[in-house]
Amino acid sequence: MPRLAFAPGLTSKAVLAARLTHGPNVLPAAKGSGLLATLREVVLEPMFLLLLVACAVYVGLGEVAEAITLGVALLVVAGISVYQEIRSDKALGALRQLTQPRAQVRRNGVVATVPVEDLVVGDAVLVAEGARLPADGTVTELNDFSVDEAILTGEAVAVAKAVGDPAFAGTSTVAGSAWLTVTAVGTGTRLGRIGQSLEAIDTEKTPLQLQVRQFVLRMAWVGAGAFVLVWGVNFAHSGNWVTALLFGLTLAMSILPEEIPVAFSSFMALGAARLSRLGVLTKQPQTVESLGSATVICADKTGTLTQEGMRVAQLYDGATASIVSLPGALPPTAAQVLACARYASETEPFDAMEKAIVAAFATAAPAAAAAPSPMLHEYPLGGTPPMMTHVRQVSGQPLVAGKGAVEHILAVCRPAPAVAEEIRRVTRELSGRGYRVLGVAQAAQAGPDFPAAQDDYAWEFLGLIALENPPKANAAAVIQEFLAAGIQVKMITGDFPETAQAIARQVGLPGAETLLTGQQVMDLSNAELQQQATATAVFARMFPEAKLKVVEALKANGEVVAMTGDGVNDGPALKAAHIGVAMGRRGTEVARQAASLVLVDDDLAGMVTAIAQGRRIYQNFKKAVFYVVSIHIPIVLTVAVPLLAGWEWANLFTPVHIIFLELVMGPTCSIAFENEPAEAGQMQQPPRPLSSTFLAGAELGRSLLQGLGIAAAVLGVYYAAMRLGLPLPVGRTLVFATLVLSNVGLTLVNRSFTQSVWRTLRVPNRILWLMLALTLALLLITLLVPAAQRLFGFAPVPLAWLGGCALAALVGVGWVEGYKALRHQ
Repeated sequence: MPRLAFAPGLTSKAVLAARLTHGPNVLPAAKGSGLLATLREVVLEPMFLLLLVACAVYVGLGEVAEAITLGVALLVVAGISVYQEIRSDKALGALRQLTQPRAQVRRNGVVATVPVEDLVVGDAVLVAEGARLPADGTVTELNDFSVDEAILTGEAVAVAKAVGDPAFAGTSTVAGSAWLTVTAVGTGTRLGRIGQSLEAIDTEKTPLQLQVRQFVLRMAWVGAGAFVLVWGVNFAHSGNWVTALLFGLTLAMSILPEEIPVAFSSFMALGAARLSRLGVLTKQPQTVESLGSATVICADKTGTLTQEGMRVAQLYDGATASIVSLPGALPPTAAQVLACARYASETEPFDAMEKAIVAAFATAAPAAAAAPSPMLHEYPLGGTPPMMTHVRQVSGQPLVAGKGAVEHILAVCRPAPAVAEEIRRVTRELSGRGYRVLGVAQAAQAGPDFPAAQDDYAWEFLGLIALENPPKANAAAVIQEFLAAGIQVKMITGDFPETAQAIARQVGLPGAETLLTGQQVMDLSNAELQQQATATAVFARMFPEAKLKVVEALKANGEVVAMTGDGVNDGPALKAAHIGVAMGRRGTEVARQAASLVLVDDDLAGMVTAIAQGRRIYQNFKKAVFYVVSIHIPIVLTVAVPLLAGWEWANLFTPVHIIFLELVMGPTCSIAFENEPAEAGQMQQPPRPLSSTFLAGAELGRSLLQGLGIAAAVLGVYYAAMRLGLPLPVGRTLVFATLVLSNVGLTLVNRSFTQSVWRTLRVPNRILWLMLALTLALLLITLLVPAAQRLFGFAPVPLAWLGGCALAALVGVGWVEGYKALRHQ
């Protein structure tokens, strides 16, 4: 494309002035974001409201120390929630910066790359095929520029643009390129005015999100019912409704598992941040949770399984029906094939194949490559399978050069049947060696006018170009890692069947002999494709509609599909897949916008890392939830059983004791367990079903049994202290110490559901050990510091009695270790 010598672009001073006048190129943020929204959510949390009511009750009772303690607890709970939210937002903000689109602009006479949000009115912006338009603008120069405006109009047909036409932010470049002069940014754009911010679109909740929400909601209703029951029973016994309210609140606080939603958001956001440091960017943190469920990887071939760069390896000279290898001296007719392929390529190519053709031509004919060959007319890539045509002025004469899929080239050249069959045979032979094969043709310019379509020329077949794109060094190892993890791998490519199968065999793809082409996919009914898609490993000669149909068929079979891609034509399939994966370097902006993950280094090994991290995060979140469920049961039963059973000590705990436990459990759940390393053998297990849940069935039953075991130990100490006639403060001290020590033991035991605690003790997790040390330190403060003793209603107890509490806690928690040993003998 010619350079704009007359448009140096804005100066730095003009950029600043435009930004002050029109504002930044940022669309309105989603509702409910920011610090005030976070504080509002915290204040409306059930636990915060319960603490507020309990604090008010203490004030009403004149118990100032307890009221102050709960007031401080209110601030601590709010602080922890705000900290977690800020930590999550910071992680997501860093991700947004990493995935922030960038634009090429001309400023101060030079072309520079800047973040899209830095664009201002008046900027000269370059947009190319596959890019999303960053702002509203007017076309000032173009090269076969057409745009998909479906996001604004709903019409899926590409709109061809001319100089002076408007173009709008959020639309996508389908073909060609153009320079735009920005006329509106941010909220001033057409997209901004009608309020269609992609950031503001609600993301569909994942199955695990819905399961967590339903579980917490059910527990909240249970807590509400228990609150009314305990309030009523206490009031019937004491006749004092304020005291009854206090103990009802104690039980409600002990039931509500408010740590679980906080842990979920923390796990997802921190998991996304971890992945970003490993070169995998997530568009939405919820994607992290889905990664461990992937059952099928649909991988592109070029640049994903094969190396990014290409080179011209051989030419087929149609004039002499011979194959010529490169590099090397070329006969005149073979040189003509290469020259025509070069003229059919872009002047400044960005496609790997065209770069390889231009490099080969520059080596074979440096003098011709140095001579200018102005573009007179261009027919963009079109047809199924595609072909492209350029009309150039070469040595003062117009030359019509075309290249593309061999089937399309043969269809427009119409050679004799025997010649066509020989060309197809050579194509199959070259493809079978793993080469990517393009047909080359030329035509004469009959008159001054250009035909409406490239197929209307009188074409002459010249030959074939065979490009080499060998597999990446790690491709075979990556596929084996997927297979070991129970994940199927399928190749989906626009290349020839023979080429695709040759590469599939080289990388060790199982079922490389099974094949469907794009046309065959479209000819099959949905039911037939569902049957064949599972058993087919290679899909070749694929186009956008066929890729989308395969993804939908696999999803209909119950598979969790991850799809990799980099081009505009991959957009629909990337969007439809459960996990769309775009390439960070080669990927077009449309592909990156449609995908949910971006591989920064274009390395499929990043997907192995992502899936391993997804499984680790899910496994650790499960440990955290089971920990919360298990520790809440003894708290609930310690409050409820004595009251309902009519024990002498009916109300041992108060909100002060419960909030102590909550302040210990929250960080342990959402920070310590999140930091747990992956367990050995995690990537040798089959994927979990996306709709599976651990919040019901046998797994939750095991957690309930854990909780009942701890409850039995705690209530055993409670009952023994009561029957021995110990003073109430002493009994409260022993019961509380048993509960806190049980919490420590449960944390250690729940680090693995399969490995013994003796093995997990050797697994590093500094944050977990810090949390346990803090828990024990706080327990010692409440037991030994007189002011804390009075606040909690404790009394000094002999060290041996505390040893008995530790033994009871060990029994209540330790039986799980015996269960692990029996189950995994």
